[in-house]
Amino acid sequence: MKKRNKKNPSTNYHHMYSLCNQHMNQYVLAELVDGQNIDGIVTGVDGDYVYIAVPLSDSDTLEDGSPQQLSAPNQRQYGYGPPYAGGYGTGAPYGYGYTPPPRFRRLILPLAALVAISALPWY
Repeated sequence: MKKRNKKNPSTNYHHMYSLCNQHMNQYVLAELVDGQNIDGIVTGVDGDYVYIAVPLSDSDTLEDGSPQQLSAPNQRQYGYGPPYAGGYGTGAPYGYGYTPPPRFRRLILPLAALVAISALPWY
């Protein structure tokens, strides 16, 4: 009876870990076990997971170009809430506390879910 040469899962796991380390801070295309392809920037890797910054697509933004709200509409990320919501008041100068809209979202993938990862060119 012939033995089948099965690839050791831990070997693939360590191979993906080393590939992710080689592609740190690069724009990559990651292929997953379920057939999905995800493009983004590898921002980190640890023993179990790879962290990817995925660009927001047009479907992630509203009609006016602003990003969709990720939290409840009554919550504020910065500044004063009611009763100080109106007017300028005293405090920081104009423009202080402005944060630009997010362009990326963080995606955490298990290394075991990766089949392939390859660098993409920036255009």
